[in-house]
Amino acid sequence: MTTKEPKLSILVPVYNERRTLRTLMRRLLQSPIQIPFEIIAVDDCSRDGSREILQELAAEDSRIRLVFHTENTGKGGAIHTAIKEMTGDIALVQDADLEYDPNEIPRVIAPILDGRADASFGSRYAGRECRRVLYYMHTVMNKTLTWLTNLVTDLDLTDMETCYKAVRADILKQTPLKQKRFGMEPELTVRLAQWGARIYEVPISYSGRSYAEGKKITWKDGVQALFVIFWVAFIDRKFTTHDGYYHLKAVRGPGVNHWMFDTIKPFVGNDVLEAGCGIGNLSEMMLNKSSLTCVDIDPLFVELISRRFSHLENFTAIKQDIVDLKTDNLKNTPDTVICLNVLELVNNDEQALQNFYDVLQPGGNLILMVPQHGALFSGLDNRFGHLRRYDKEKLEQLLTKAGFEVRSVKDFNRLGFLGWLVFSRLLQEKELSGSAMWLFNLILPIAKRLEFLSFVPGVSIVAVARKPAEAGAKFFSPANQFQIART
Repeated sequence: MTTKEPKLSILVPVYNERRTLRTLMRRLLQSPIQIPFEIIAVDDCSRDGSREILQELAAEDSRIRLVFHTENTGKGGAIHTAIKEMTGDIALVQDADLEYDPNEIPRVIAPILDGRADASFGSRYAGRECRRVLYYMHTVMNKTLTWLTNLVTDLDLTDMETCYKAVRADILKQTPLKQKRFGMEPELTVRLAQWGARIYEVPISYSGRSYAEGKKITWKDGVQALFVIFWVAFIDRKFTTHDGYYHLKAVRGPGVNHWMFDTIKPFVGNDVLEAGCGIGNLSEMMLNKSSLTCVDIDPLFVELISRRFSHLENFTAIKQDIVDLKTDNLKNTPDTVICLNVLELVNNDEQALQNFYDVLQPGGNLILMVPQHGALFSGLDNRFGHLRRYDKEKLEQLLTKAGFEVRSVKDFNRLGFLGWLVFSRLLQEKELSGSAMWLFNLILPIAKRLEFLSFVPGVSIVAVARKPAEAGAKFFSPANQFQIART
C-alpha cells in the first residue's frame, strides 16, 4: 500500500433507501475515522426518491460523490461501479440500511492501516458486544455458507456474509468481480483467498432489520451463493487481472519449479542474485545460500516476497528494473545471476545482459532460461508479456557480445513444445488457465522422461555463461568445470 497518508473509500450501494439515507450519511460523516475518506454512493435506479435525497446531501458535503444507474443491477453491480469510481487506498462496503454502525469503521480498517492485513472483515459472530435477535434460519444460512466457503478456501472465517469488508484498493481493483447481486459476498471472499490475501476478522455489533423494515436478501440469494462458491472455487479460477501474478500462482508448487531448479542447481553458487524473482517460486529453494538477493520491477512481487522472507538475515529484496541494474544497488557481489523466463520481457535485453556481466564476480555464472523458436510466437506470448522468442545461435551471440563465455546451451521441456503448439496454434488459446497448468503438473513425470528425445525441440532454452576469471585466477565451476554443450 502507498506510503503517503492512506485514504478510505466508503462504497455505499443504494436502492430505495430514502427512509435511512439521511441518518446513514450523518453517521458516516461523523464517524471517528482518523484518515481522509470519501463516500461513493451508487444509486441503483431507485424509485422512491433516494436519488433526490442523495443529491441534496452531496450538495452539502463534498466528501459525498454520486453515481446514478439508469437500470437496476443489484448490490454487486452497484459496488462494481463504486470500485471503478473510488480514489482511495482502502475500500469498505457500507449498506444503506443502518444494520452496521459506522462508528466501528476505524476498528474494521485498523488491521490494514497497521500493515497486518490486506483485507479485514467485520464479524457479527466473533465475540460481538451486542446484536439484534432476528431470524434463526437466516443465521443458519449465513453460517452454512461461511462453513462451505471455509471448506473450499481453507480459511477459518466466522462471518463470510458480512457487509463490512475492507480491502486494499490495489488488490480490489485487480480482482475481477462478476456477481451482480448478493453473490458478490462469497465471490469476493473466495477471490481474496485465491490471491493469498492476509484476512483479519474484527468483532462488530449488528442491528439487523426485518423484512418489514426493508431487508432484501431472500432464500434464493442463499441458493445462488452456493452456486457462486462452487463456480469461483473450481470452475472460473481467474482471481486477478494481474496476469503475471495469476500465472506464477498457477505454477507455484513442487512440480515445474523443482524441475527447473534441479536443471540449474549444479551451476548455482553461494551468493545469488535472482533477477525477476516474481513471488519467490524459485527463491524458496535457495534460502540456504550465503546471500540471496531478489530483484523484481513489480512492487507487488517485491512486497509479497519480502513478506515471506525478509526476516532472514541472508535475504534482500529490491524493486529494480534489470535494465537499470547496477553494482551500487546490491549489498553483495553475486557469484551467480539467475534469470529465468524474464529476459524476453524487457525491451533492451542487450543492456540487461551487460548489467548481469558487470555485477557478477569474475568467474561467476549467469543462468538463463528463455522461450525458444520465433515461429512459435503467438497470442499466448503476448498474454505472458513476451516481446520475443530466442534461438540458440542468437542467444549465444548476445551473451558473447556482453563478454560472457558460453558454457552450456540446451533445450528444456520438450513436451511443453508440443503443448504450446496445441494451445497456441490448434486451439488458438490466448491464455493458459490454471487447469492447464494443473494438468501439466500431473503429467510432469512423463515430460521429464521425454527430455532424451533430441529430435523434439524444447519450448525453452537453458543457457549457462561464465564471466571470465581475472588474469591468473583459476575458476572452479560447481559443475566440475563442465565443457560447452549444445543439446
